[in-house]
Amino acid sequence: MVFAKQLRERIVQGEITCTVRIWRSARVKVGGRYGLGAGCVQVTSLKEIALSDITPELARRSGFAGVVDLLKTAKHGSGERVFLIEFDYHRGQG
Repeated sequence: MVFAKQLRERIVQGEITCTVRIWRSARVKVGGRYGLGAGCVQVTSLKEIALSDITPELARRSGFAGVVDLLKTAKHGSGERVFLIEFDYHRGQG
């Protein structure tokens, strides 16, 4: 799982613990570990949500200023399914 450069340090510091992705199908699994910096994020929850479930508060929790800002990053390709991914950051574990 790749994160926007401006979010990485805040994830490592534990400030950001969720992300929203718009994909054709889920590309991560609960319990999966995905490298980031000197450690990894471990997915603790994966939930499909509606686009209308993306609130300004969720956008801020995900590290973005607002919904539009989040959607510019979350939307890639032809995917239309929206996933809310919760995770923990673990130092030194890949």
